[in-house]
Amino acid sequence: MRLKTKLVLAITALVFGCVVSISWLFMGQLLQVYLDQSYTSTDSQAHQVLFAVRQALDVGLNEQKFNVNDPAAVHAAVANSLQSSAGLNNLMNSIVDYSQIVQDVSITDEQDHILASAPDPTLEGQLLKKRPDYATLRKLSMRQFLGIVFGPPRVYDVSLGLDLSGKPFLQLHLGVRTTFLRNSLRPWLYETLILALLVLLGALGISAGVANLALAPIETISRRLDTLEQTQAEDGEDESSDENKRTSGDAVEQVSGKIERLGRRMRNVEEVFTALKENLDQVLSNLQDGMILFTSDARAILVSNSVERFLGIRRDDLLGAEVRAIFDRETRLGRLIRDSFDAGMSIVQEEITTETGRRIQISLDFIHDEQPSGASSLGALLTLHDVESVQELETELELSHRMASIGRLTAGVGHEVKNPINAIVVHMELLRNKIQLDAGANHHLEVIESEIRRLDRVVQTLVDFSRPVEMHLRDQDLRQTVKQVLTLASAELEGRGVNVISRLPESAVIVKIDSDLLKQALLNVVINGGQAMPEGGRLEVKVGADSRWATISVRDYGTGIPPEVLPRIFDLYFTTKSEGSGIGLAMTYRIVQFQNGRIDVESKTGSGTTFHLRLPLAAPLEIRPREEHDSATGITEGTSLVKGNLQ
Repeated sequence: MRLKTKLVLAITALVFGCVVSISWLFMGQLLQVYLDQSYTSTDSQAHQVLFAVRQALDVGLNEQKFNVNDPAAVHAAVANSLQSSAGLNNLMNSIVDYSQIVQDVSITDEQDHILASAPDPTLEGQLLKKRPDYATLRKLSMRQFLGIVFGPPRVYDVSLGLDLSGKPFLQLHLGVRTTFLRNSLRPWLYETLILALLVLLGALGISAGVANLALAPIETISRRLDTLEQTQAEDGEDESSDENKRTSGDAVEQVSGKIERLGRRMRNVEEVFTALKENLDQVLSNLQDGMILFTSDARAILVSNSVERFLGIRRDDLLGAEVRAIFDRETRLGRLIRDSFDAGMSIVQEEITTETGRRIQISLDFIHDEQPSGASSLGALLTLHDVESVQELETELELSHRMASIGRLTAGVGHEVKNPINAIVVHMELLRNKIQLDAGANHHLEVIESEIRRLDRVVQTLVDFSRPVEMHLRDQDLRQTVKQVLTLASAELEGRGVNVISRLPESAVIVKIDSDLLKQALLNVVINGGQAMPEGGRLEVKVGADSRWATISVRDYGTGIPPEVLPRIFDLYFTTKSEGSGIGLAMTYRIVQFQNGRIDVESKTGSGTTFHLRLPLAAPLEIRPREEHDSATGITEGTSLVKGNLQ
């Protein structure tokens, strides 16, 4: 069944139900009024007849002679008076003739024998049959009343009594026949039924109009969906026409089918778009160059992850932002790009140096759509290329090759040297057990053994240095790593009389590092700084960050490093200390290099040395130094720690 048909039937049924309910209530009230009026009218007629009976008895009994002590004579005189009264009989016959519901009028004695009757006088002397009281009809419901009226014919009685000396003497009966009631009510019922049918027909027309109005927007949507489907590919149009044939006839079903088809197509397009977006995001995440794609109104819609390194702004904050909100004219980079956008001119691999000394190569290409009416701008593509990063990568690659060569060389040398050393140690023990030597010879043998063991430790250190290191890089807060190193070094620094002053930023400095290895590297630098001040002094440890790098600066106020020695401090086994091994700083340099960092050293003889350990930031952050106390390490940032006591 079509929706329009259902809607019409529903509205019609609703209106018809309302009409039937209202008509039923109306009929109930109408019948109640009719019963009240008919009962009142019949009762009034009964009182008129009763008044005429009194007059007939007064006249007839006065004209007749009878023995008042003889009940039979009195009964005969009363019957004769009633039957011979022309006025009474005329009144009774007129009520029967002109009343719409009264069937007969009878006057009975106290034993219900008929003394006078209209319209059939032959019933006089007979016993009047018992009939239900007409007043009981007024207490029935409309359904019960209609069932009686339109059922088998029945006669109801309206009666009045005439008493003599306080005792029942005569009884007046008016018979009301249900057939007469039916005939009186039938016109009213017909009018009500005709009215209900007219209302039903009107409801059909109104519901049809309402259905058309209600479905008009759906039909409009259906036409627009048809227009949209006509723009699809040819195979889509064939599929659409076939499915339209299957869903023809009902506008709602057609619209539902079309929306479902469009939904499937949109889901297919969304799946393709999602796959393309994932592939594009993967490509952009692997790009070292920063890339931003702008729309025609200069809003960023596509941003690579590397852009964060160039601008120091989160990628999510760049998406949807305009050019003027991203680039500031106060900077060289921002001024160049803003001027190019304002003029609509492309930039072809132009290199600039930012205020921080960073060299960036910029390319800006505007994308145009060639139309017959003229070219229109679709957007622009900005590419940021870090010149220094390329050079750093080349340097790191060369360093990696050199370190690999050194590693292979040291591994081979360590293996070839370690085997003879082990053999010498074993044979020395055998020689000592077989030959009895004097005290002087034993002393020389112990010296040889000690030197061989020292040589074995040196070779083992060489092997360990060349062995590949397994890195476990994770995002770490650099401040926590520094605090832990200072806690580890506090005992030795305290023994040397060194005051540690740490300056850590308020915000977290997140770097991707192997925390254990970095602790080892930083601990070597901190211990070396303390050893550079034999008489004690102040050691400053500071953490800072810029748009690219996090920096740990360790400054001592010791003797400093001579200029001719400074280039060699990171060489393996190079040391100026009598008890030094020359491995600590070499290991530090190696660990920092493995974590994509670098070490810079500033030193002045007699004024001290500063080591700068630089590590790439995991995300650009704004660093604001502040002084605070860390309860975990016991080191107060911005204050001095003198011999382990807070000052």
